[in-house]
Formats: sequence, structure tokens, C-alpha cells
Amino acid sequence: MQSIATDFLIIGSGIAGLRAAMELAKHGNVLVVTKDLPTESSTEYAQGGVAVALSDEDEVGIHFEDTIKAGDGLCREDAVKVLVEEGPARILDLIDWGAEFDKEGTKLAFTMEAAHTKRRILHAHGDSTGRELMRVLTNKVASLSTVRRLQFSTAVDLIIQDGSCGGAYVLKDNEIITIYAKATLLSTGGAGQVYSRTTNPAVATGDGMAIAYRAGAVLEDMEFVQFHPTVLFAPSAPQFLLSEAMRGEGAVLRNIFKESFMKNYHPDAELAPRDVVSRAIISEMVRTSSNHVFLDLTHRDAEFVKNRFPRIYSTCLQYDLNITKDMIPVSPAAHYMMGGVKTDINGATNIKGLYAAGEVACTGVHGANRLASNSLLEGLVYGYRAGVAAAQQGAEVREGTVPDLRTGSSIALSEVVESGLSLRGSNLSNLRSSELEEIRTSLRRLMWDRVGIIRCGESLNDAMKNLLKWKYILDMDFNTRRGLELKNMLTVAFMITESALARKGSVGAHYRSDFKEKDENWQRHISVVKTSEGMKVS
Repeated sequence: MQSIATDFLIIGSGIAGLRAAMELAKHGNVLVVTKDLPTESSTEYAQGGVAVALSDEDEVGIHFEDTIKAGDGLCREDAVKVLVEEGPARILDLIDWGAEFDKEGTKLAFTMEAAHTKRRILHAHGDSTGRELMRVLTNKVASLSTVRRLQFSTAVDLIIQDGSCGGAYVLKDNEIITIYAKATLLSTGGAGQVYSRTTNPAVATGDGMAIAYRAGAVLEDMEFVQFHPTVLFAPSAPQFLLSEAMRGEGAVLRNIFKESFMKNYHPDAELAPRDVVSRAIISEMVRTSSNHVFLDLTHRDAEFVKNRFPRIYSTCLQYDLNITKDMIPVSPAAHYMMGGVKTDINGATNIKGLYAAGEVACTGVHGANRLASNSLLEGLVYGYRAGVAAAQQGAEVREGTVPDLRTGSSIALSEVVESGLSLRGSNLSNLRSSELEEIRTSLRRLMWDRVGIIRCGESLNDAMKNLLKWKYILDMDFNTRRGLELKNMLTVAFMITESALARKGSVGAHYRSDFKEKDENWQRHISVVKTSEGMKVS
């Protein structure tokens, strides 16, 4: 087994991980581990934009209020305060580094999205904001001599010794590598692939959440899964996100009879919160016995549509849809995890030396329902803060040493050699790849059907009964990425389902048809932690 020593380990290379790397690079060597290509993350696919109070008509206080309202009473106010107050400075950093946000004349252009009361959504190249942010951050990080990458490498588990995190085991080219670090940051993104219908890239299998859980970290708010209302629905097409900004620019939702319907469900119609719009679409699909509705932007000027949404326009053309002339078939899909590894406002978890930032983390900033376009801002603000905090943690570790798992003492970074450590190894999976894929497909369908947009005790208990049939997988070790992903997806599925069963009431994105109102103690947060007896939900 090969060993690597570094000052700081970052697992994941989205917006939060890269922003953290820039801070950590000032204090030592940084190793960024990516499961795929460095650019393959949810950040790359983010279309709509980034919410920030920078326009003349906006204020951080108004952004704060909008975020709190969207979170349906479960946001942590101190975390939201940090987000909206520090957000403008983080965006101005990007502009200084060359970010090309769209402008109207010489001023930044802002658009409107659901549940915002001001036009505060910055966008780039029309509908490619995430791609532009990744370009800027990737170029900036590439210029830092103390940052290295380890590509096509899957995190297996964290190294925990005496209650502290000392790095991680990573799978690369079918070999396990031990990576020692003074501080470790998880920035692995979300877990949308747990659902059969999702906007998330293939890498979003909940890896960071699962390995943190196995290490003893506390996870929180796992029942809150945000489903994006408008995702392309066509037999031969991918589950392509159709930005909420389209509705901000006047797109109308219509049922299969071409009737607009959102006014029947919410006074804000198309600009209602995402959970409301998603449930309205599902209700309309049931009412009309259809598997989709339409998103209609045909009443807007064709040139405006092409210029404002160039990526969406060109992608839909590939599937014989001209969005300037055709209504677009859409239905909801799993999009974003509000819950995750519980952290404080500096990204610190309950495990010393372990930090988390971005979608993998739960600071409480999103509450029960994320305000549109707050996710990129969260990655920037909390990636920065976690980087600063992890650097301080690294300074506390004795200079030039890392934990030695063989002796329990410390060894010099320069003396780390092949250790011969085994990764448990006693229960290596003998499941065939075909079996893994069958279980993976069945798991994703189960979660979509039984733990989806509308839930109830019956559906959740049915899901749990089926999940338990696969519980043996959690005790297995895998030496392939697909096997590790399945184990992690199953772990996250258990956490979501257990948390959803525990919350006997409806709030934000968690809607139970058998408990349609908020329950008596609805303002509590539900946490999940691994114990010697198994998964504990409290």
C-alpha cells in the first residue's frame, strides 16, 4: 500500500473545494483528490447564477430575509448572516480574478428567480454561470505551486485515530493509497444519484456524507432533498436542467392541455418556492394522467431567448426542440441536498481535523428548502471559511508530522513510506458487476418512488423494508469505484429514509401526505450518527 503525506487533503474539486484550496495553499502543501476529471462536479453544470446582494436596489438584509423565508423556519440565522454578509466580498474576488459576469452596459446584470424579492442573480454567458466560475477558480488554483491533484481516485474511508482525522484511504487504479494529512476537507457535493431522476452528474453519489458517517461524524437535516421543478423530459434526452431563471424571465408552466396552472397552487405562480412548484407539477400530472407538463417561453422574443439561454437553446435543439417556438416537456428531478455533514460556521465537524464545505455540508444555511442560487454563494463563502479554519488546525499539529497508524505515535512527513496497512480487507465483496448494477438501479427507483417529492408513512416504511434487504452491502469492502459508490448511495438512502420517518410533519422540501401540517416540535433538527448498535436518529 502506497502512502502519501501532505499538509492538507481536499476530497472533491467543486467550487467549495477549490476556494478552500486557495486559502490552504498559503500555509502548506495541498492535495486535491478528484473521483473523475477535476471539472466534473455540480458546479460545472450550474446554470441559473449566483445570488448576491450587489445591485443598487438590493441589501444584505433583504437577502437574509428571503433566505430565512425560503428555509421555512429551519435556517440557522448565524449561518445565513455569514452567507449574505460575506457573499459580496467573495464575488468581488472572482471579478478581480477575471470572472466574466453578464452586464447591461457597464453594470452587472441581475435577474429574478423564485422566492427572491429582488433581482439579485448574477449570471455568466447567459446560462453557464457554474462553468465560468470553475474556469476562474481552476485557473487560479493551477497557478499555485503548493497545490497538487490526484485524479480518478475514489475516497474509501477516513483515517480516524483517537477521535481525530488524519487523512483518508483512497482507491486509484485498483490500489489503496493511504494519504496522511494534518487537516482534511470534504467538498464532495451532493447525492442526487440516489434517485433515478436527477439533475446531478454521475459523480454525485453521496461519498463524502457516507465516509463521514462511517467515521463517526454527525449528519443533519438529511430528510430535506430539493427537487428541481423543471427538468427536460424526453425519451432520448438526458435529465437536463432547465434553469429557474427561465421562469424568472417569464416562462409559464402549462399542463398537457396547454392550460397554465400555477396560480391555482400559489399566489406567486411560477415564482413560488421550488418545493411548492414541484408538488404542483406532480399534482397536475396526476390530475391529467400525464408524465410531464410544459414550460413555455414562446411568447418572449426569439433573439432574447437565444442570447439569454444559449446553452439551453443549443442543447434542446439536439433533441428537436426549439425553445423559441416549442413548449418544452418537463417534470421534476432530485437536485440538491439541504442536509449533510453537520458543521459550524467555520466548516468544522465534530471530528477534530475534519472539515466540510459546500453541498456535502450542513451549516443550516438552507434550512428546510434552499433559496434558488444560494448554493454557489455557499460554496464560495464556506469554502473560504473552511480553508481558513483548516489552516489553523494544521498549524496546531506538530510541524512536519502526521499520525502513524502502525505505532500510534508521530512520524516525519519525509519518512512516510509504503506501510503495508490493510483496509480491513476481511470482507471483500464478491458481488458480480451485473449484480451491483441491478441493485443500484433498483435502489434509485425505490428512492424515487417511495422517498420522493410526496411521502407518507406507508411509502417510507416500504422503502425501509426494501433497503434492509441490501443492508449486508454496508459491511462489505469494495475495490472498485462502482462498488464503493453503491455502498455510499445505500448509506445515504438509509439516512434520508430514517430521517424522513422521524419527521412526522411537513416542512419545506419534506412533504408527508399523512402529516400535511408542521408537527408540534417541527423546529427541531434531526441528526444521524453511527453507533455500535447501528444508525442512531435523534
